[in-house]
Amino acid sequence: MSARSETRTGLIFGFAAFGMWGLLPLYWHLLSATPAAEVLAHRMVWSLPVAALILLAVRRWAWIRPLLRDPRKLGMAALSALLISANWYLFIWAVSSGLVLEASLGYFINPLITIAIGVLLLRERLRPFQWVAVGVGASSVAVMTFAYGQVPWVALGLSTSFAAYGLLKKKSLLDGLEGFSADALLQFLPALGFLLLLSARGDSTFTAEGPTHALLLAGAGLATALPLILFGAATMRVPLSTIGMMQYLGPATMFLLGLTVFHEEMPPARLAGFLLVWAALLILTFDALRTARRNRAALRAARAQATDAAAAAVPADADVAAGEAAPVGEPAPAGEAAVGNASHRREPAER
Repeated sequence: MSARSETRTGLIFGFAAFGMWGLLPLYWHLLSATPAAEVLAHRMVWSLPVAALILLAVRRWAWIRPLLRDPRKLGMAALSALLISANWYLFIWAVSSGLVLEASLGYFINPLITIAIGVLLLRERLRPFQWVAVGVGASSVAVMTFAYGQVPWVALGLSTSFAAYGLLKKKSLLDGLEGFSADALLQFLPALGFLLLLSARGDSTFTAEGPTHALLLAGAGLATALPLILFGAATMRVPLSTIGMMQYLGPATMFLLGLTVFHEEMPPARLAGFLLVWAALLILTFDALRTARRNRAALRAARAQATDAAAAAVPADADVAAGEAAPVGEPAPAGEAAVGNASHRREPAER
């Protein structure tokens, strides 16, 4: 497959992944008759069979035993499973509570929270434009606090839990499929126990709302896994800078759903908060593109310098070869000199 075809396929996978994540509120809204905790438990329980089938298809089991034998990595995996569980619950609850716009705000500010975590925990240094973006993002939270009459804790909870989850996944060195499978494995037994308890108490909605409702609950595992798989396939085919810009498709889709489908209110003060967040993201995107352009230019300059240095060394090598080919004071035959120079001119290309 050509590089252009690979890129086109990666873009399709990326748009599909972020589009599905953006449309998830529609899926959870179909399950609004079920409490958020029960929906979450079904999402966890049905994720494991999906993960097992995928692992069986691609034959990727080797990572499980080392994970189970490493207490540190296992502890990190358990903490990441706890964080993503909290993130999932909060998102499902927000949809059922009519807070889709605030949920979209959480995923809009997620890059800003990730940067803040990098500064506070990893001692990372920010570029000037990144500092400006973080400042604008902080002001947006202040405006939103005024607009909502309280701190937008749903948005902050979603963004903080997902940013911390990403940090742990980075440290655990598990890729998308392995990380999802580890989460599903650790979530399965507690979720199954909760569903069995609900069933024993007669509070389960799995069979009480009809077969369509039961299929939707069972499909929560696939709805969780499919965009993640497509996301992993996209990251293998397109640059991360492209993925970074595509990630805004998800919250943008949620934002439009909140306005057009769920008809949530957008007073001027709340709109001002969103505008500030979008301004911060534009600054971040501009800085990322500018930095990437500078890095590519520096890389090209380094390659050109190395090529010039190699080319400058060729005449000296040719003189040595010519001196060895003929006694001092006698010129080398024209044919031999031409062959020697030609061979040296090919050498940098072969390297």
